[in-house]
Formats: sequence, structure tokens, C-alpha cells
Amino acid sequence: MKILGIESSCDECAAAVVEDGRVPLSNVVATQIPFHAVYNGVVPEIASRKHTEWIYAVVKEALDNAGIGPGDIGGVAVTAHPGLLGSLLVGVSFAKAFAWARNLPFIAVDHMLAHLYACQLHHSPQDPLSGAAYPFLGLLVSGGHSIICRVDDFDDITVLGTTIDDAVGEAFDKVSKYYGFGYPGGAAIDKLAQTGDPEAFRFPLPNLYKGDHPYDLSYSGLKTAVINQLAHFQVKKGSAGPQDIAASFQKTAVDILLRSLFRAVEDIGLTTIVAGGGVAANSYLRLRLAERKDLRCLFPPLELCGDNGAMIAGLGYRYLVRGDRSPLSTTASARVRAFKRSYP
Repeated sequence: MKILGIESSCDECAAAVVEDGRVPLSNVVATQIPFHAVYNGVVPEIASRKHTEWIYAVVKEALDNAGIGPGDIGGVAVTAHPGLLGSLLVGVSFAKAFAWARNLPFIAVDHMLAHLYACQLHHSPQDPLSGAAYPFLGLLVSGGHSIICRVDDFDDITVLGTTIDDAVGEAFDKVSKYYGFGYPGGAAIDKLAQTGDPEAFRFPLPNLYKGDHPYDLSYSGLKTAVINQLAHFQVKKGSAGPQDIAASFQKTAVDILLRSLFRAVEDIGLTTIVAGGGVAANSYLRLRLAERKDLRCLFPPLELCGDNGAMIAGLGYRYLVRGDRSPLSTTASARVRAFKRSYP
């Protein structure tokens, strides 16, 4: 079965066709980076307008690249939450209209569950399945979310830890914006850090000692230290360049993630970790996890770390073959309560 997947949760207008929940036949992503770079961040109104302008052409290109027409599609999947509400509504409205016009089954899916599913995709029917058997630990890291979870099925996760303030990707973006490193912040800092000294600054790790927060994360303190208190944490003698700030920040940001993740590994007893989200493309995070030879750590290919339609179509297939359907009254939702925690 060929599923059309549509993704418009933030600033990427994306569509893809995936066969049998595994093989992407096409994967088109129209990036809005040039329109938001001048602001060093996503402007929601601009994002939703660009989705409205582009979505028809992006879906048509996805069908053309797959070598099929609308009549060959067996179902439509779309991101319904979480994300920017205006952007989400464009994708949901288009997907519902497409499904209604062709009398196709329609399913609305969770964006973060789709990021977890990205590792299940492979590019040829002859390839061995590269995904992980359930259960495993999930590491979902992006501009909006930082989640450590136990994953028992494609739609069955238990959130173990999440951010109490900023997400890790958000911290990358804000530090990069302050120092003028570039946009998007995650990619800019990762590139700049390649030539920097990660020990030039010794930034503090959060101490979540109140309440029951064994796996939770916090990035507000690190962001404040890097932006407002930089000189207090310098270890390297002499002048430190932008690359040293980037490398030291990146190291600490990843260390915060891994401290909680490795604690969950010890407590839960699962040794397979599946990563997803834009920050899963970070080279230092991948390097650090690769050092743990006792763990099996799976990352999507780089083109599937960011927002894309293939992960939506793949996850949607699993729902549709189970018999799940979403009513055409389905609408978008900006947030998922379980993905952000209050403190203490």
C-alpha cells in the first residue's frame, strides 16, 4: 500500500510517498530557511503563508517523483500535533481535502511519534530492516522537544523525562542567534565546533533535585551561562574564539542529554536506543553514543532527522493497516501535554 504523508508542523513543507510503511518512493522537503534566516528564527505567520503557497506543488512533486498519480495512493497521513498551529492547519486541511476528494482513508498522526518511526524506513525492498525491535528507549531531540521515553510499540510510549524549560534545539538556536553563528543554530554550532576546544569553557549542568525528576532535562541555566555569564566559566587561558564557545556549549548540551539517558538505561535495563528529531543529526551526539559499545544506538539518515513527509507516511501506514481512521472533523493541536513538564 502506498501512503501519502504530509508534514507542515513548522517551517518545512514536506510530502512523501512510502510503500508498505518501509520504503520511501519519494521524499520532498521545501525548506523555508531563507525566509526566516533574517530573523534568526521561525516567524509563525510567514511559515503558515509559505505552506499555503507551496503545499500543492510539494505534494504534486512527491507523486511525480514516486512515478504515480493520485489514483495509486491507498491512504493519506498528516501531522496534526504538536507544532505551530497555523502551519499544522495548512497540512491538515490539505490532507483532509485530498482524502475526501479521492475517498481515501485518512489518519492524523503525532509528529514526535513519527520522528521515532524514521529509523524503521529503508530505501529498498531488498535491504534488511534497519529498525529496532520493541521495546527500546527513545531519544527525541528537536527545536521544540527533548524527550526520553520507553517505546513499546509504534504508538505506545511512556515519557520518562522531558524538558522543564527550553528544549535542546531551542538552546542551540538561541545561543547561535546571540553570537551571530548562523541559522539554523544547530547546524551552525555543530560546524563551528569542529575546530573548537570543548574544554575551553566548563559550563554547569542542571541539578534537578526537587521532586521526582530522575530523567528530566533543563537548558535554561546553560543558555544563561553561555549568553550572560561566559567569562565566569572560562578555563582555557588566553582569548577564546567563537569556535571554542560553540564546542564547549555543544559538549555541555549533549552531556546534559546523555546524563539522563544513560541513567534511564541503567534503571530501565533496555540497551537499544533510537534517536529522532533535528538534533539527532548532531555529530557530537552521534560520536558520544557510538562510544558506548554496550548499547545499540540507531539514528535515521541525515535527510530523515529533520521534518519530512516520509516518517509521517510510514507511521500512518501502521495505523491504517490496523484499521484506525481519523474523522474529517479532526483538527490540529499545537501542544501535547505529556511532552513538557512543570517543575518541581
